[in-house]
Formats: sequence, structure tokens, C-alpha cells
Amino acid sequence: MTIRTEILGQEHPSTLTSMANLAKEAEELEVQVMETRKKVLGEEHPDTLMSMANLALTYINQGRWKEAEELNVRVMETRKTVLGEEHPSTLTSMANLALTFWNQGRWKETEELEVRVMETSTRVLGEEHPDTLTSMANLASTFWTQGRWKEAEELEVRVMETSSSE
Repeated sequence: MTIRTEILGQEHPSTLTSMANLAKEAEELEVQVMETRKKVLGEEHPDTLMSMANLALTYINQGRWKEAEELNVRVMETRKTVLGEEHPSTLTSMANLALTFWNQGRWKETEELEVRVMETSTRVLGEEHPDTLTSMANLASTFWTQGRWKEAEELEVRVMETSSSE
């Protein structure tokens, strides 16, 4: 791939075909790893759940919303059951599902999840924790995208003030 890019350039049709083929191979490997981990480790094992979450993110990047949503819901629900609703990994799963909704313009569902993630992160991890600040910035982005400027600005100011006080 590197040699092809150097010789033909990144925008050459052959280079782009190679890139697309690599992306497809990567997805196939992710599915294979996930299925093998399910079989060997079980569906509730952290490594299996991480494989499922990674595949869901691949689906998000491909615009395959239904598949991404199904996987993200399964990961989130399993982590809630195994780790609890307030565990950082569960919160990450909720944020990933919110991202799936965000990319589809499903603002109500996005906001509900992002508020839960932000409030729980603040309570469990503290307002200064990087995950909490990220959840605030995510919610601010959701507000901004909907034209809710004041709410977005208030959250962004909180993020900046908290970040700069460290």
C-alpha cells in the first residue's frame, strides 16, 4: 500500500481500490476476531465486548447505522448487566450508541444518552476527569448542531474552564 501510494499517489484509482480492499479485509478480520472471542471467551468477556464495540465503530464509519446500533445496544446492555450502569466502560458504550444516533440526526435519543453519560461521569469520575469533559463536549456539539447556541456555549465554557484549571 505504501509503495503504491508513493508511486501512483494517494488519489490514483488503483491506490483507492487497494485502500477499499484493505478496509474490507479489516472489517472481515474484525468479524472473525469477534466471533472467535465469543466462542472461546463468551459474549460477556471484556475482550469480546471490545471487539463488538470496535466492529460497531467500523460500521459507523461506513454509515451502516442499523448494524452499528444493534451491536452498540448489545455491548451497552451486556456491560450494564456485567459491570453496572455507572462503570466507565458502560458509559463509553452509551456514548458510542449516542454517536450512532448523532450521525443519523436522531437528536432526542442522542441528547438523552449524552446527558446520562455526562451526569453519571460527573458523579462517578468527577467534573475534571477527561471522560467527563469529553461527555460535556459531546453534548455541547449536539446542542450546537441543533442551533441551541446558548446551551452549547455554556457547556463549552465549563469544559474550557475546567480544563484550564488543571
